[in-house]
Amino acid sequence: MLAVIGGSGLSQLENLETSHREVLRTPYGEPSGAVTFGRIRGRPVAFLARHGYGHIIPPHAVNYRANVWALARRGAEAIVAIAAVGCIRRDLAPGDLVIPHQIIDYTWGRKSTYHDGLDHAVVHVDFTEPFDGGLRERLLEAAKAAGVAVGDAAVYAATQGPRLETAAEIDRLERDGADVVGMTLMPEAALARELSVPYAAINVVANYAAGRADSRDGIRIAAIDAVLAGAMGRARAVVESLLS
Repeated sequence: MLAVIGGSGLSQLENLETSHREVLRTPYGEPSGAVTFGRIRGRPVAFLARHGYGHIIPPHAVNYRANVWALARRGAEAIVAIAAVGCIRRDLAPGDLVIPHQIIDYTWGRKSTYHDGLDHAVVHVDFTEPFDGGLRERLLEAAKAAGVAVGDAAVYAATQGPRLETAAEIDRLERDGADVVGMTLMPEAALARELSVPYAAINVVANYAAGRADSRDGIRIAAIDAVLAGAMGRARAVVESLLS
């Protein structure tokens, strides 16, 4: 079963033939919401809205441990995360899709491991390549088959949020080698690695990052929704093609 975690702009999979929803309990608290189960092209799919249905949970408050654990426990064989980002790299623009290949984590204070506390042994997972290579390749092939243009690599900077970044912070991220900036793929990716569930992401560029292009003097929040409305349809098309 494929699990899809939807971020800002994707609170449901419109191409999902829904069978039922389940409210799942975990040792780590409650997930962001009920998990929706169904089929796309006859293949089983589970969908979870990362920010809750109604987009009410800010990035720093998402219960990432509960979300990933619930999907893994219900049989997810792979997780595709869809996340809106701001673009830093100059060849990217709002509306573009890109499949990230690396992460730089700037978040703090988030529950980022299942191996925590006096009753757990310390566990170090290899995170050299934070996204599953095989699943990334499948996403790139699915996009090509669907006729959807996607970038085949990007370094994702995970910031704390929920505020957007300053122009100086974006300058720093660029110097660090980041191509896009978002708030949610960490610790999500690391938790999936701890549970040995293949994990990859589709980044949907929602806006230019602070200080860049038409965001040079400020980010127009109202324009982001319009961009995501169109681009998320292409992200859904990639997921559907992945299941064909």
